[in-house]
Amino acid sequence: MRDYDEVISFLGEWGLFQRLIFFLLSASIIPNGFNGMSAVFLAATPEHHCRVPDSANLSSAWRNHSIPLRLQDGREVSHSCRRYRLAALINYSALGLVPGRDVNLTQLEQESCLDGWEFSQDVYQSTIVTEWNLVCEDDWKTPLTTSLFFVGVLLGSFVSGQLSDRFGRKSILFTTMAVQTGFSFLQIFSINWEMFTVLFLIVGMGQISNYVVAFILGTEILGKSVRIIFSTLGVCTFFAVGYMLLPLFAYFIRDWRMLLLALTVPGVLCVPLWWFIPESPRWLISQRRFKEAEDIIIKAAKMNNLTVPAIIFDPTELQELKPLKQQNVFILDLFRTRNIATITVMFLLLWMLTSVGYFALSLNAPNLHGDAYLNCFLSALIEIPAYITAWLLLRTLPRRYIIAGMLFLGGGVLLLIQVVPADYFALSIGLVMLGKFGVTSAFSMLYVFTAELYPTMVRNMAVGITSMASRVGSIIAPYFVYLGAYNRILPYILMGSLTVLIGILTLFFPESFGTSLPETFEQMKKVKGFRSRKNTREPMETEEHPKVLITAF
Repeated sequence: MRDYDEVISFLGEWGLFQRLIFFLLSASIIPNGFNGMSAVFLAATPEHHCRVPDSANLSSAWRNHSIPLRLQDGREVSHSCRRYRLAALINYSALGLVPGRDVNLTQLEQESCLDGWEFSQDVYQSTIVTEWNLVCEDDWKTPLTTSLFFVGVLLGSFVSGQLSDRFGRKSILFTTMAVQTGFSFLQIFSINWEMFTVLFLIVGMGQISNYVVAFILGTEILGKSVRIIFSTLGVCTFFAVGYMLLPLFAYFIRDWRMLLLALTVPGVLCVPLWWFIPESPRWLISQRRFKEAEDIIIKAAKMNNLTVPAIIFDPTELQELKPLKQQNVFILDLFRTRNIATITVMFLLLWMLTSVGYFALSLNAPNLHGDAYLNCFLSALIEIPAYITAWLLLRTLPRRYIIAGMLFLGGGVLLLIQVVPADYFALSIGLVMLGKFGVTSAFSMLYVFTAELYPTMVRNMAVGITSMASRVGSIIAPYFVYLGAYNRILPYILMGSLTVLIGILTLFFPESFGTSLPETFEQMKKVKGFRSRKNTREPMETEEHPKVLITAF
């Protein structure tokens, strides 16, 4: 009995067919990059202050002093949510009194922005914040908008795998692509914040489902050696490319509705991929649809200029070529012993807090000093060397030390930001980007580390459950950014402290590098430290070595 990889070994690893699949599936990830971070610009909050109606009978002096000052980050700025009581100002103006000389402004009564707000258009022409006045008493809606997008990501990650198992990889890939693009387009016609947010949640569901199914399809079609590169450099770097396109689009399109329209165009351009990306032959075989699987393999052989064997699937093998029945496992199996339960709880914390750091740093990039679009672009650009570094480190070094080292790097430089003088903007931005590099690199290694520590019977469930914790982290992350409105340094202190803390926690994990993958819970208990360095290259070359989904999502 030959397995699937033996059956298609005659196709080779890197022919024209494999290259086409690699780049087309990677390209389908690009829209995920800018949709995943689009809230950075769609929900940006420009500088604002209370509107003073033009009809108010005020002198120019009183109009210029109608907004009280407040202290923020050591400097005085105009208050965003209060103004001096307009009736009193009109009275003082009519009497010819001069603000600051005849009237002590600090003793004047204040009121809320009864006539709305005036928003600066220096950076953004319009956002959902300016459209629906999501400031002051309603400023809580801004981080909630982003959090609900990630709630959609959480829900989508529950259903994407099951849907693709039932209906096929290709059909669900393009269905979720259509959901992501279609509901993004519908957001353009939102009449209120509630409608926008509900649609944004559905976009989040399509976004992660598209991402996961594209990854599954690629790993099932591509050969062993190419799978590792696809799941690291392919998927992740093309996600980063999409992320880098976001500030480019936003720089030239400052209106949020027009920006959303522009962001839907790449999704529409992916439609022709339907005629180039095949269904997964592995999935077809699992559904007993051998003829369709053979047709795809024959087409791939012709594309690679190879001779097709007379018989691809031996009739005697067809009854055997089906998925093996797996032993029933339950989530409680991840807590069946003290050792396994400890590792599971540690992984849940590691995933969640690393995710908080990654998404908070990404969402906060436009709030850094300087050009918001350039800062967002740099935040995306730094991910490419982070993914390449992670891939290189995973090939040669122990997992817990490289993950902890990257977390110490990321958290340490974030903590240094508080001692940088306020006017050293370039240094602060450089430290933030270095912190993003460390956190992103560590984040991208968690799938491999998690999959290598758990035994085969619960490996998929363990990766799924622990990665769910990262969705929880992404839901929390916008509120770390929200704290920056009150204190510029506070988010970095919190992120840096938590990142260093989980870096220390990582050192207490057992080591998985250079050991065979555990098949049973008993073998899992023995995977400790560096006790066995035998067969260090063996896992790198086996089918089960789970170099899977090395990505921030």
